[in-house]
Amino acid sequence: MDHRLSEEYESLRATVEEFAHDVVAPKIGAYYEREEFPYEIVAQMGRMGLFGLPFPEEYGGMGGDYFALCLALEELARVDSSVAITLEAGVSLGAMPVHRFGTEEQKRQWLPKLCSGEMLGAFGLTEPGGGSDAGATRTTAVLDGDHWVINGSKAFITNSGTDITGLITVTAVTGTLSPTENHPDGGKEISTILIPAGTPGLTVAPKYSKVGWNASDTRELSFTDLRVPAANLLGERGRGYANFLRTLDEGRIAIAALSTGLAQGCVDESVKYARERQAFGRPIGANQAIQFKLADMRLRAHTSRLAYYDAASRMLAGEPFKAEAAMAKLYSSESAVTNAREATQIHGGYGFMNEFPVARMWRDSKILEIGEGTSEVQRMLIARDMGLPEA
Repeated sequence: MDHRLSEEYESLRATVEEFAHDVVAPKIGAYYEREEFPYEIVAQMGRMGLFGLPFPEEYGGMGGDYFALCLALEELARVDSSVAITLEAGVSLGAMPVHRFGTEEQKRQWLPKLCSGEMLGAFGLTEPGGGSDAGATRTTAVLDGDHWVINGSKAFITNSGTDITGLITVTAVTGTLSPTENHPDGGKEISTILIPAGTPGLTVAPKYSKVGWNASDTRELSFTDLRVPAANLLGERGRGYANFLRTLDEGRIAIAALSTGLAQGCVDESVKYARERQAFGRPIGANQAIQFKLADMRLRAHTSRLAYYDAASRMLAGEPFKAEAAMAKLYSSESAVTNAREATQIHGGYGFMNEFPVARMWRDSKILEIGEGTSEVQRMLIARDMGLPEA
């Protein structure tokens, strides 16, 4: 198999690489330290068509595919993860559910602005009392005439409180399922509902004080007797949980690409530093201890890349990819954490200074082992794919 990029993919990759180094890199550190959302950079990403990469041209997209998005995420994350996660969440979690499960009317209403980057979408799944156990949803939506009445809250929601946030998609309990042999008491009927930003009853909390991703937007949301039209149901009633499991499977490939970018960025910065930094009369890169660290770091980034390439190719071919996505996400996120730690060590005291990109990468890496499915959840999915019994 040939894993080298086609001319079209390589052109996209190179374009985003240039943008990341020429536009993002010189500015993002200041945004990060101010914990400020980089509207100017996001607007430029929108004009480049990055938010529309995997969507059809008829909805304002670029006519590309999910792998094209992943390539863009990797290149952005080589420089900064805040802008990368803003793109990832805006596309794979914000716009993609509308594209996958929306009606034609919903697609034409929302996708053009989401694809252009004029508007950001958010994905409301996680709740304060339920992260990995997303099926424990407590937010409710009751049909009152021709409106849903929504009450509850969501936590850790990316892109949910910016000035250009336009749409929040939430999962909510809309009823009770009929009893089955495996679930004699029935269960929760979970559906997905579109909530336009600014809807009365929606409260957007102040932004979190975070360890990393400080130039991205993350907030808690609450809904108090919030009313939206019944037509805002996204997909079939009762299929919300199943649809978002599919969304998360795809999103894990995107997070694997982002993780690969961070892991590679640590290699890039560390090689540059090891060539320049002098100690005991020679570059530290001449020391075998540093060379071995860098060799292992490159190995982790390279293997991570192959893993997400494989998962993405299976997805685009219409083949099962759940386990491959889990493996890619698991390996690449843990590689990013390890590479960030090693990069900081190579930089020594300077690695603890915010002016050096590796300090930012170190802070940004840990969440990759948590968001869109913890490492423990990924191992559980891989074990299930091997036919092992559920715990």
